[in-house]
Amino acid sequence: MPRNHDARDKHVWRFFRVGGFDQVRLDTGSDIAALGELDQKLWVALACPTRGIEFDEATLDLLDADRDGRIRAPDILAAVDWTVALLKDPDDLIKTSAALALAAINDATPDGGRILASARTILRMLGKADATEISLDDAVHIEQIYDGSAFNGDGVVPVEATEDDDTRAILGDIIACIGAEADRSGRPGVSQANADRFFAEAAGYVAWRDEATARGTEILALGERTEALFTTLDALADKLDDYFTRCRLAAFDPRAAAALNPPVAAYEALSAQDVDPERGELRALPLARIEAGRALPLSGSVNPAWAEALARLAHEIVAPLIGERAAMSEADWEALKARTAPYRAWLARKPATSLEALGLARIRHLTEPAVKQRVDALIARDRALEPEMNAISEVEKLIRLQRDLAPLLNNVVSFRDFYTRNGRGMFQAGTL
Repeated sequence: MPRNHDARDKHVWRFFRVGGFDQVRLDTGSDIAALGELDQKLWVALACPTRGIEFDEATLDLLDADRDGRIRAPDILAAVDWTVALLKDPDDLIKTSAALALAAINDATPDGGRILASARTILRMLGKADATEISLDDAVHIEQIYDGSAFNGDGVVPVEATEDDDTRAILGDIIACIGAEADRSGRPGVSQANADRFFAEAAGYVAWRDEATARGTEILALGERTEALFTTLDALADKLDDYFTRCRLAAFDPRAAAALNPPVAAYEALSAQDVDPERGELRALPLARIEAGRALPLSGSVNPAWAEALARLAHEIVAPLIGERAAMSEADWEALKARTAPYRAWLARKPATSLEALGLARIRHLTEPAVKQRVDALIARDRALEPEMNAISEVEKLIRLQRDLAPLLNNVVSFRDFYTRNGRGMFQAGTL
């Protein structure tokens, strides 16, 4: 109710004399609604603490806007304005009831409509959808309220939000790959940001894979086995470069050939122990004997530690890509690297994603437009409840102020309860 009135509409105040001075009477809802018009010099007290007095501390905390432990006149007037605006009849404040009738809420205002919707949501979640009033006990069980529904207005959707098995599995995939966000009830769920990231990564990964399919053997030179076989090639690449570099050095200066081959002492050291092809000392030796301009034999007189890998190189990579060979020249090696360059460039463009473990078929399914639409719809449904859910705390506030505002005013603006002994005064301590 606005405080500015025409002079003809000014509220008529009534007073009672007690304790040696006149104190204002706050007997009706209109008295409370007009409190902003009353000269504050007529208030008995202009502030009170939130602790150490005979009053509900939770209500006092709601009034203490700046959390400094004291409630001042502006805090009280703001609470009066807020409460009166949300009630159809300010006389409800005189009833000091701990239950708020839904019909009493002024839903003609946006705030009132939102709080009424929240009150109904609370009752529905508590299994009291047909109730006509909401109690303070109903409103303070916020955790139970949030636990009662998978949709609680925070924009985070748990797996339990849908009974559709495919959508549940998708929500599970998002949580497994991107991570979970806790909703208001503490359950792990999916936010819009995480969903958008998940589906963007899925689309990027599929586009990357489709590029290889579209360019055929230019990229996937060895078909579906390209990745596995190129892993074999990568394991040999440094040794191949080492071999051909040594042969070129031998061609540059024939005196270097002896030094570029293993010394006899290296073999003598090996001869004194069991020689295992997997020994590090053996794998460190060149792939084959170094000679100027010598092609690398792919079998026979090669380092035993690398014989199996060279045989696979010959049959599974060299033969299909550049033709069968018993030995591979340095020119062949350069041709092989050029042939595999498009694959390596494509591999370097692989998007960073945690979705790959799901498998290409599953990721393709996730890029179907209807899949993201279903997840987005669930999150939008949850977000639609945000105003109602955010107003849950305001429902509790309205119930508390409907119950406590009149007693508070009759213990601050006036000391009616203290002097009349109709109840225990807020500031009363001990007995007279």
